Amino acid sequence: MKKSITLVWFLTIATLGQSQTLLNELALDKPESNPPAFKAMKIVNLQSTKIADRGDWYMYVSHRFGSIQGGFDTFYGLDKANTKLEMIYGLSNRIQLGLSRESLRQTFAGSVKARLLQSLPLRLAIYSTANINSSLPDETDFQQRLSFANQLLVAKRINSKLSLEIAPTHVRFNLPVEEIQKFDQLALGLGGRYKFTKRLSINADYIYNFNRSEESSYVNPLSIGIDIDTGGHIFQLMFSNAQSANEPGFISNAEGNWSEGDIYFGFHIVRVF
Repeated sequence: MKKSITLVWFLTIATLGQSQTLLNELALDKPESNPPAFKAMKIVNLQSTKIADRGDWYMYVSHRFGSIQGGFDTFYGLDKANTKLEMIYGLSNRIQLGLSRESLRQTFAGSVKARLLQSLPLRLAIYSTANINSSLPDETDFQQRLSFANQLLVAKRINSKLSLEIAPTHVRFNLPVEEIQKFDQLALGLGGRYKFTKRLSINADYIYNFNRSEESSYVNPLSIGIDIDTGGHIFQLMFSNAQSANEPGFISNAEGNWSEGDIYFGFHIVRVF
């Protein structure tokens, strides 16, 4: 297990070294009068309060390899990857819409995020998503394929380096993955970002599920990541005990165990058009 984790961290550090060389060649951005709490739309897995500007198109590529616990037999997870492609459009400076498809459970999803407040000291937004599990048998009723997540996102930029967020969350499964799971689940997300340099930060988020059955095989998701701002896009490297990138999936069905090295390496690539 230690060899697996060491290998993944080595690859991450090597990538960061190459990226930092590129960043040093880029011109510095002009200082912002009211900089956002978070540069990307996700902290790691948890949604942030950032919203697309009016008329902007975002392409979000979320990739999660399989568990590194598999070692060389699965090439440290590379043989069992999950990919999510999402297009996000800024309908206005306060509202964005998103459409996505994730390979895990062949999930289609739509989402909306709206800004409620974008002034000091707090940033407030709401986020809602509806997911369709198309991997279920053909005889499954359409309503049973649906799952939903609704979040209130409250973020504060503590200082020029540190930003924090809290996210009260409701998740609804019309057909839970496990029979012992409740249809409606309440959770609380916590996330943060610490900026080391103008273009490099470390991020983390954790979500506690209040309604998880004690007999469930799933656990609360903990994710740690690194943001690299290349000017044209944000590149996020991450480790998580959840393979899904969709809210109902990772909030309710995180399958890995950090203490056993059962974690997933992945990344987000964000491009603005």
